Amino acid sequence: MIASTDWSLVWDQITSPDSTFWNALAATVYIAVLAQLLGIVLGLLAALMRMSKLRPLRLLSGLYVWLFRGTPVLVQIVFVYYGSNILFGVNVIPNSVDFGLFTWDGAVIAGILALGINEGAYMREIVRAGIDAVDKGQMEAARSLGMTSNLAMRRIVLPQAARVIVPPLGNEFNNMIKTTSLLSVIGVVELFYDAEIHYSQDFKYPEHLIAVSVWYLVLTSVWTLVQTWIERKLAASDRGDELTFWERLQQAWTRTPAVSTGAR
Repeated sequence: MIASTDWSLVWDQITSPDSTFWNALAATVYIAVLAQLLGIVLGLLAALMRMSKLRPLRLLSGLYVWLFRGTPVLVQIVFVYYGSNILFGVNVIPNSVDFGLFTWDGAVIAGILALGINEGAYMREIVRAGIDAVDKGQMEAARSLGMTSNLAMRRIVLPQAARVIVPPLGNEFNNMIKTTSLLSVIGVVELFYDAEIHYSQDFKYPEHLIAVSVWYLVLTSVWTLVQTWIERKLAASDRGDELTFWERLQQAWTRTPAVSTGAR
């Protein structure tokens, strides 16, 4: 079977894909980014609701996590696209949205919403863990200086919690890039759907699947490098290092931290 694989086709699909591939690649990236941003916002709101003194808000936050972590994301995607308009009796998912330079159809919008809402349920726990990792004395000290709870949360607690949140957040985004492949079931033309189109034409299933797997590896590997750079930058900030641009670049690409030559 391996010997019968057309490796020249695999190489062509990796090195010189057609124009539809680049549109699919762009769709994979921007859907993953927008869905992750939506998930971060919803996760932060859900985490703050969980910490609220109002019992209804805490219950609503718990219900949100229970529902969207307890059901398959594939079911959620199909429901948002096919079922939400019927269930709510209003046009929740429009047929298309025109942004001037580009147009999104309803499947793309549904995909971003479904992935973002699902991600928010996981981000709530990540944000909650980050906030809980900050010493409670930080909030008490801020309140003693006259800050309100909301102001202290924004200026004192959340910036410190970000150092704990960033590593799992990076892993979640890595997973989000791959999860966009599920949107092929509602007709979103992303990387996997583009591969489906090609192998339905020539029936070269292994070749196209190998090629698209390589491209997913490229995307996740690039993000891993970016995540590593961000984490090391935050670690340098914790140590108080004052590194130059080139020293920070060296940190991102090597395992050995660069030694700062600047004043401390």
